[in-house]
Amino acid sequence: MANANNAMGFKPVAGADGFRVTRYFIPATDGNAMFIGDPVILAGSADAEGTAATVVLATAGTPNQTVGMIVGFEPNRGDLSVKHRLASTARYVLVMDDPEAIFETQEDSVGGALAAVDVGLNVDFVAGSGNTTSGYSGYMLDSSTKATTATCQFKLLRLVNRADNALGSYAKWLVKINNHQYQGSTGTAGV
Repeated sequence: MANANNAMGFKPVAGADGFRVTRYFIPATDGNAMFIGDPVILAGSADAEGTAATVVLATAGTPNQTVGMIVGFEPNRGDLSVKHRLASTARYVLVMDDPEAIFETQEDSVGGALAAVDVGLNVDFVAGSGNTTSGYSGYMLDSSTKATTATCQFKLLRLVNRADNALGSYAKWLVKINNHQYQGSTGTAGV
C-alpha cells in the first residue's frame, strides 16, 4: 500500500516536559500566512507589553536555529472560523519550543525517498503551502538534503511505526530539531 501524500507540517508526538507550549506574538507587519505545524524562529522583539517574544517563519535550507513548531493560535476575536494566521494580521501563537521535542512529519521524496540507512542523518525542511480549510502546514522534510552536516535543521530519528506508513515516497518520520535556539549551539553531525 502506497503512503498517502498528506503533508501537515511538524506535529509534536513527545517532549521532555510533556507538551510544553509557550505563547509568542506575530505582528501585523509580517506578511506571511502561518499554519499549525510551521517551524518558527525568534525575531528579536516582543509584543507591546513585552510579555510575548515575536516569531517569524524559519527559512528552508538555511542553518538558522529553530525555536519550535506552531501548535495553535489564540482565538481570532473577529472570526472564530479562521484556523490559521492570516498574512499581515497581529496574532498570538502557541509554539512547542521544548528542545527535546520529537515531531512527526512527511518527507517530500523529491530526488528519491529516504531509506532505513538514513536514520541518524540530518535533513532540512522544504516549505509548502498551508491548507486554509484545515489550518495545517504544508512543510515537509527535504529528502534530497540528507547529510551528516551539523547545520541541517533536523535529526532523522526513525520511521513512524504505523500500519499506514512504510519506507518509500511520502513516508512519515520522527525528527528532532537539530539547531534549536534555546540550546545555544550548532547542532550535532549526523551519523
